[in-house]
Amino acid sequence: MKKSFKLFLSVFMVAIIALAGCSSDEAGSDTTDDAKSGETPAASNGSLIDVIKEEGKLVAGVNDVLPGFGYVGTDGKNTGFDVDFAKAFAAGILGDAEAVEFRPLSAQERFTAVQTGEVDVLVRNTTWTTNRDSEVGLNFGPTTFYDGQGIMVPADSGIDSISGLEGARIGVETGTTTELNLADQMRAAGINYEAVVFDSADAVVAAYESGSIDAWTTDKSGLVSRQSIMADPAAHKILEENLSKEPLGPAVKGGDDKMYDAIVWMTYATIQAEEWGITSQNVDEFLTSENPEIKRLLGTEGNLGEQLGLPADFGYQIIKQVGNYGEIYDRNLGEGSVFKLDRGLNALYTDGGILYSMPFR
Repeated sequence: MKKSFKLFLSVFMVAIIALAGCSSDEAGSDTTDDAKSGETPAASNGSLIDVIKEEGKLVAGVNDVLPGFGYVGTDGKNTGFDVDFAKAFAAGILGDAEAVEFRPLSAQERFTAVQTGEVDVLVRNTTWTTNRDSEVGLNFGPTTFYDGQGIMVPADSGIDSISGLEGARIGVETGTTTELNLADQMRAAGINYEAVVFDSADAVVAAYESGSIDAWTTDKSGLVSRQSIMADPAAHKILEENLSKEPLGPAVKGGDDKMYDAIVWMTYATIQAEEWGITSQNVDEFLTSENPEIKRLLGTEGNLGEQLGLPADFGYQIIKQVGNYGEIYDRNLGEGSVFKLDRGLNALYTDGGILYSMPFR
């Protein structure tokens, strides 16, 4: 009996050792597969923000055909409201607003690019929705531009409201919220129409300008932007109705709280700076401020940067190199731009808008 038990125990131990060897081999295979899959090192080694620091650059997914928000200028450089926020994140994380690699993404490509780690942050006129927050797996930072969907029609069409679009062919871009919004609003209004879906914004606009569709729809900011570069901007008008709420802002891949928190507070830094009157031109004067909140924002007191995994002076670098929210808005969309867009909801809460930073403490 004892001999049988010893024999059983020996076989059992051999089996355990063999299984351990197999487990070790399998773990090695998994590591190799992960490396091949293109997952970012942040998946196993902490936060993506640490990877950005190690690589010395931020990869931002942007639009490159939307004047005012994301566009490539005649000098070949990316410019625009969203582009400036990408630069602000680079300034905050790396201390260098120019340490950004811009990846132009279509509406269809943008979410996959975040999910696979092709880009570190998406700053591409993207609407925060339930589905994108949950099923798509994005974490949205603070809304940087409160927008609404609109419709453009020829100025001489005689159409002054959506009720005049009965039987119209209306162009929309696939992979956006606009198609569903259009369907909801037209059904609610009892208007029959034909949705004509295109793969890109360029294709929608080309069809509209050629007359093959009667109207086209996207965020009103996008309509204003595109109208500015049409052959005859005055030949088109944007209907007054808002078809939806479109809160636009930066987004990162879900599951990385450190990266998410950093994006959130870097965005708030631009808003808070405007509220306190701190600009890229006068920020150095505030370095000697005795206001404890300003000290924390600029990193001359406290350890907010350390808590966020950012340099102590992340707020200062953002403001100095890129500017506060008002400066970013003005030069790209407001009085300092060709668009002259009124701030509206995008004004500070102290000026009748709804922009509001959480407390820096």
